[in-house]
Amino acid sequence: MKPGVRNLITDVAGLRVGHAQDATLRSGATVLLADTPFVAAVNVMGGAPGTRETDLLAPDRLVQQVDALVLSGGSAFGLDAASGVADGLRRMGRGFAVGTQRVPIVPGAILFDLLNGGNKDWDENPYKQLGRRALAEAGTDFLLGTIGAGYGAATGRWKGGLGSASCVLDSGITVGALVAVNALGSVTIGDGPQFWAAPWELDGEFGGLGLPTHFPAETDPLPMKRMGEATTIAIVATDAALTQAEAQRIATAAQDGMARAIVPAHTLLDGDLVFAAATGSWHMADPLRDLFQIGHAAACCLARAIARGVHAAHPMPGDLQPCWQSHPFAPR
Repeated sequence: MKPGVRNLITDVAGLRVGHAQDATLRSGATVLLADTPFVAAVNVMGGAPGTRETDLLAPDRLVQQVDALVLSGGSAFGLDAASGVADGLRRMGRGFAVGTQRVPIVPGAILFDLLNGGNKDWDENPYKQLGRRALAEAGTDFLLGTIGAGYGAATGRWKGGLGSASCVLDSGITVGALVAVNALGSVTIGDGPQFWAAPWELDGEFGGLGLPTHFPAETDPLPMKRMGEATTIAIVATDAALTQAEAQRIATAAQDGMARAIVPAHTLLDGDLVFAAATGSWHMADPLRDLFQIGHAAACCLARAIARGVHAAHPMPGDLQPCWQSHPFAPR
């Protein structure tokens, strides 16, 4: 397993990612789309999710492919970012045909960032426009950290962020992850700088600090956020040709990556969710073996992406939490 050329989810051929954010709002949105409609599925393990059109992603539903996936801040208001993406895709002629109309299928998920110090006193929901802007910015290269859906994110200890990672398997299959980290738990171990995801780090991508000599006997059981203020939302993707049921299994396997990188994860107070996307350009020569490896790779990529998102976050005036990069222990 080695990183892709960009070490981004867009190493999966045909995928593009776009971000938009508002500094005054201290929030943003991120969109993932492909050159053509793609298979998608979802797994929800958190106790407080916020979603749009995820019921369509069950394997027994009529719809088997989607046009885009959206991650957004804004709590329930942020679901409107997917409407902005759908409007933009419709103008591009994307979506399934209904008479003379085109209806894009755009599932989405949101995280809670309403209490992060930004100005939320708007007259009109701003997230639809953020979705349209994110779609317009979609490309294969993008920044990590304080951007897009991770712009206003926070964790139990550090400022959160937007992360991504990829890997190429020996079979040639590519797997990638994209995540907005806004967790109740911590991505680092105890009071030190080391990331829980360190065992899966590749090429020093989030500091190369490894694991500490000693681990804390227990973590603080008291949440540092209030109920409903947390959620880590993610997308894992592959170029393998998967059915919707197979994609759902990959999304389920990828949740292990969240548990490896955040302690605690999947709490009653989080809305943790993973989408899976499959573009279908790579034919699996050995389906059972390949599916096994894709699931493991998706979990590894997601753990790495979570650490990379927090590692890349940068400070801004008015931050309510410190950035990992600005701490004295961060490598200079």
